[in-house]
Amino acid sequence: MTSKRIRIAFQGERGAYSEMAIMLNFPISTAIPLKTFYDVFENVKNNQNEIAVVPIENSIEGSVSETYDLLLQDKIHVSGEIFQRINHCLIVNKDYKKIINVYSHPQALGQCRNYIQSKNLEPIPAFDTAGAVKFIKENKMMKSAAIASRRAAEIYEMEILEEGIEDKKNNFTRFLVISKDSINKPSGKDRTSIIFALEHKPGSLYHVLKEFSRKRINLTRIESRPTKETPWEYYFYVDFDGHYNDEKVKLTLNRIKTQTKFFKLLGSYQKGVF
Repeated sequence: MTSKRIRIAFQGERGAYSEMAIMLNFPISTAIPLKTFYDVFENVKNNQNEIAVVPIENSIEGSVSETYDLLLQDKIHVSGEIFQRINHCLIVNKDYKKIINVYSHPQALGQCRNYIQSKNLEPIPAFDTAGAVKFIKENKMMKSAAIASRRAAEIYEMEILEEGIEDKKNNFTRFLVISKDSINKPSGKDRTSIIFALEHKPGSLYHVLKEFSRKRINLTRIESRPTKETPWEYYFYVDFDGHYNDEKVKLTLNRIKTQTKFFKLLGSYQKGVF
């Protein structure tokens, strides 16, 4: 996406799928591992790293709720998206014994749920896939496995028992590129993301969605998250085809703003490719 060497933050340890997405899409860059998603967003917000790559949803397990919540922050915008094929491995120490449990990020455990059950393994959540591999190695856990990428096994010099253990082979994660820049130039194949909140009254969401229909703007995703301020009130996260600089998009969003009590344009960016 760029030829300039830049610092790109991601959540997790070396070998995480987020780091792989960075390596494939930003080959001339320095990937910076951070412990939490909060750390990633704060680093971008405070200019410690120019951009970051964070997971937003998986084709099997759905949304990454913490990413959605953090997108509400000021000065954080979406400047790109990446679709990454996810291929999970069952990874163990080289002198492993009979495996009784398996560590990984909750999303990865969910993506391998049937496999885990078929092996009678106890799933144990970890903060990161690659971090789970590092954890069982550093603690010499010979009866534990981790679910992560082949690259994670290679980095930590671990053994792969099985590869491709995800329950569905069309397993993709959609990552967002976040930055402090709000709008990219139109590419002709763009997507726009917004967040809004509405008065809690009948028909409020219908009237907003009708504005998209009137201009024949295709919605590609809508997600609701609790505001955490007022019970049963929600933020709505909407992705749709088109760029903010498109006249019909501008007109539609201007009409929508008058109907919302909160509105944030996350950004317009070139669509990712499967």
